[in-house]
Amino acid sequence: MQSLHKNMDDKPRTVRYRLPALILMILLVAALTACSSSSTAKSDNTKQQGGWASSGTTELTVSAAASLTDSLQEIQKIYQQKFPNVQLTFNFAASGTLQKQIEQGAPADLFLSAGSKQMQALVQQKLIDPDHQTNLLTNQLVLIVPKDSTNIPASIQDLQKPSVKRLAIGTPESVPAGMYAQQSLQAAKLWDTLQSRIVQTKDVKQVLSYVETGNADAGFVYKTDALESDGVQIAFTADPNSHDSIVYPAGVLAGTTHREEAAQFYAYLQTDEAQAVFEKYGFSRAASGS
Repeated sequence: MQSLHKNMDDKPRTVRYRLPALILMILLVAALTACSSSSTAKSDNTKQQGGWASSGTTELTVSAAASLTDSLQEIQKIYQQKFPNVQLTFNFAASGTLQKQIEQGAPADLFLSAGSKQMQALVQQKLIDPDHQTNLLTNQLVLIVPKDSTNIPASIQDLQKPSVKRLAIGTPESVPAGMYAQQSLQAAKLWDTLQSRIVQTKDVKQVLSYVETGNADAGFVYKTDALESDGVQIAFTADPNSHDSIVYPAGVLAGTTHREEAAQFYAYLQTDEAQAVFEKYGFSRAASGS
């Protein structure tokens, strides 16, 4: 009898133990299903609203002449509001330095040069897509002096005066502005005469800095650089016939791995919206087809 009662008592007890576990399992499966549905709905909602995950962002590397720094940084803000899936990263330096970096395999999707020489060298090496290369902007070469200067040269011949002890220019071999300055001085037959006074710099921004701080009495920079500084004044504009035409070509690298996005930004730089920003900083639009 004792054994019979024991077996009868065990059956309900087994059911009692198994039932809560079964309910717990059902509730757990339901919770997981709900979480999965919520996650899927949230993902779909993000896509519908145009949201972009970090993994969907394309980074474009733009190697650009130092004189384009301020204008391109403003364009960057506008562009990334319009195309949040594209992240623009700039590498600013002298055009000749950027040319060498690209030749040596440095990563870049677009190249914006301050001179045709550097761009054409890359085109000839088939490093630039010939279908995505154009003259984008033009500029002017000016002589600047410190803001508080009283001995202001009125012409290039005045650079021979004793008041101009140090004349800063970009290194002609790598800095287009320096090359244009050398051409202007050669046209005036002053290049050899002023050699002892000339200080060569790594880029046009350094020329600007030297004159601002008084480390140079004068310097040749682009008009756009002079307009950006409160520490200098323009003495005169170099005769445009004394140097090569100042053009800023833009091109898409032939080896870019983001061809569609690079071509899109290349096209945007030629729009009225982008050109208005460049003009704000003193550049002019290059003649169509030049």
